[in-house]
Amino acid sequence: MSNSMDTAAVLAAFDEIARRRDWQSLHTPKNLAMALSVEVAELCRHFQWRDDGEVERMLQAGEAGSVEVESVAAELADIQMYLLKLAAVMDIDLDKALADKIAENRRRF
Repeated sequence: MSNSMDTAAVLAAFDEIARRRDWQSLHTPKNLAMALSVEVAELCRHFQWRDDGEVERMLQAGEAGSVEVESVAAELADIQMYLLKLAAVMDIDLDKALADKIAENRRRF
């Protein structure tokens, strides 16, 4: 696995594109949540109507750099960018939210 980008770097890259395209005004919580939903749906298209064996074969073929696995990776990246931007716009500390949720799950389960 390669080096990970920190949240600030992801948001800076996301915002740079938004500034160049004059999209900043569109980055409202509602619009970002809807965009996130669309990206998740795009990810799901790669798995729809496939059984687990077919998905496993697709992932194994991806080790050689298949176009489909690269496309899945791109969708995951889009999801992460929109999720991070949504949290930032809503002033939600995602690390704290994750820690709180993990603690809650441990108590519940």
